[in-house]
Amino acid sequence: MHKKLIDNIITPSDLRLLSREDLSLIANELREEIIKVVSSKEGHLGASLGVIELTIALHYVFNTPDDLIVWDVGHQAYSHKILTGRKDKFSSNRQLGGISGFPKRSESIYDTFGTGHASTSISAALGMAIASSLNGLDKHHIAVIGDASIAGGMAFEGLNHAGITDANLLVILNDNAIGIDPSVGALKEYLNNYKAKNHSTNSFFEALNFNFFGPIDGNDVCALVNELEKIKVIKGPKLLHIKTVKGKGLIQAEKNQVKYHAPGKFDAKTGELFTEKNENKPRKFQHIFGMTLVELAKKNTKIIGITPAMPTGSSMKYMIEKFPERAFDVGIAEQHAVTFAAGLATQGFTPFCAIYSTFLQRSYDQVIHDVALQKLPVVFCLDRAGLVGQDGATHHGVFDIAYLRCIPNMVIAAPRNEIELRNIMYTAQKELKSTIAIRYPRGRVNSTHWETPFEEITIGTAKQLKIGENIAVLSLGSIAKNIELAIKELPFSHYDMRFAKPIDEKLLIRIFEKYDKIVTVEDGTIIGGFGSAILEFAAHKGFNNKVYIKGIPDQFIEHGTIEELQKEVGLDPESLKKFISSL
Repeated sequence: MHKKLIDNIITPSDLRLLSREDLSLIANELREEIIKVVSSKEGHLGASLGVIELTIALHYVFNTPDDLIVWDVGHQAYSHKILTGRKDKFSSNRQLGGISGFPKRSESIYDTFGTGHASTSISAALGMAIASSLNGLDKHHIAVIGDASIAGGMAFEGLNHAGITDANLLVILNDNAIGIDPSVGALKEYLNNYKAKNHSTNSFFEALNFNFFGPIDGNDVCALVNELEKIKVIKGPKLLHIKTVKGKGLIQAEKNQVKYHAPGKFDAKTGELFTEKNENKPRKFQHIFGMTLVELAKKNTKIIGITPAMPTGSSMKYMIEKFPERAFDVGIAEQHAVTFAAGLATQGFTPFCAIYSTFLQRSYDQVIHDVALQKLPVVFCLDRAGLVGQDGATHHGVFDIAYLRCIPNMVIAAPRNEIELRNIMYTAQKELKSTIAIRYPRGRVNSTHWETPFEEITIGTAKQLKIGENIAVLSLGSIAKNIELAIKELPFSHYDMRFAKPIDEKLLIRIFEKYDKIVTVEDGTIIGGFGSAILEFAAHKGFNNKVYIKGIPDQFIEHGTIEELQKEVGLDPESLKKFISSL
């Protein structure tokens, strides 16, 4: 078998032994390796293919790991991982017990900063640069950030601060005109116009006191090396604007950049996606949300749709397509999305803000001060609640119940299935007097028959699903399915609580009076979560029943399939059956 050049690269120091003429060959080999692995194991394809040449050039020109590279988000870090000693482990990428899909400090000295969310790289790299200066160290600090991420508010804050320092900081703007979905906003238009006119200066970044370079072809490895060598000797904050193609080198990925961001399994030779065998599978929760929102918006003209850069991932795209004047992709700007929704709510509109559970964490202050404090009827639709799978710790939506439950004027709903999701959305748009968060998981619903007539749900009411004796199991959200399987043959009661706040106190009193043992089950963190709410209730009412809490333990959960991770934390049906039976 022909030995590849990348087989000889254990660390970037090995890469630097090669001639510049060999770098294009390295790029081809990396592209082949990434396509081969991702086609069978899944992962973030397009972003990684687009920055292969940049990754090679950075490790070739700079003395990593002494010089520090921070990758914004980290979707694009696969070639970085391969070149930094993880080629033999790359097939385990995002698999249980394998390497992370994102840069992770505990994994490698070359992973200088843990990532997963956008717009953080400039601030982190600036912090490193200032630290190097204070320590008397002569190092280079590089922040790689995309055109979608640089539009995030935090990126502006980092640029603004960096511009008044003499930090040895290089910001590389990887401009491919797309995040997960196409980039939006005025800055995108500015960059597009700038590229089209090929200016020699850039008034925006130069106004922030950055030495500006580019734009240049970011998929030309030799051009990149030459430019980086020149920039390397220039002191102070610098920004290099490069133009790349997301999905570079795979025709299908270049043509369909949204789909091939994380395409699932595909044919490594042709690039064609593998179609699912069963075309009649139930839809995903996000699809039910998106189509239900359109259905409601047809009758309620006060409904507004908002998403921060997730129109496809959240299915807000349906609302954008049907009612473009009433639906907004605000870009990677979670804080703005929340306060924008608050402003709309003050004028009598009902904003549905669709946002991933972990992304709402980024706008926590706005949720408290701009929305809840003012008792504004904003509807937060929290997709990807609970364990989400291979994206790992940065993306598991396990903290939302805990961090929202302590906020006054906040309703927290967790529908167990697609019908409940539709009905709570219907209820939320009927002159709700407070803020509401509706959390639902990643993945498919239970049935193909979801287009049922709407029914209003009384806020704070629960529902008994199974009548039994001795033990009452209280579940919240879609984890109810696992409970149903766990106690199917056991003589215990099962209640779907539906709301983490307010809880159904009338029903709980009857439960605590009837059952000696109560088990709470949630796919959120045990500390401060739904189970904690039940314990608080019991203490307040003076009940001494045994209460057992099952949920996410006090630790960050790594990557794996949802089924694997549920088993790991004891939330799969078999583990739950064993636990409840032992009480």
